[in-house]
Amino acid sequence: MFYIDTWLIVVVAVCICALLAFIISRVVKAHHPRAITGEEELIGGVATARTDLNPEGTVFFKGELWSAVSEGKPIKSGEIAIIKKIEGLKLFVIKK
Repeated sequence: MFYIDTWLIVVVAVCICALLAFIISRVVKAHHPRAITGEEELIGGVATARTDLNPEGTVFFKGELWSAVSEGKPIKSGEIAIIKKIEGLKLFVIKK
């Protein structure tokens, strides 16, 4: 007949519980990313020019229209622009 030591059962059960607790905590943490809002969300974002930016115009970013200034080459309506900085409610963009 087989005999399993009680301490072996306890040690294996504790190890399995610790492993499951670790995995569950990582899954919960992965499903709750830190919200990014404000300037951090805008800088580096990809916007679409709604009007010609030569150098000023309007861009569309995440469902909103923004006043924008092209830094460098003019950007035509419909082209993609990358947001480089923000001052007040005006975005400064470059052509992608």
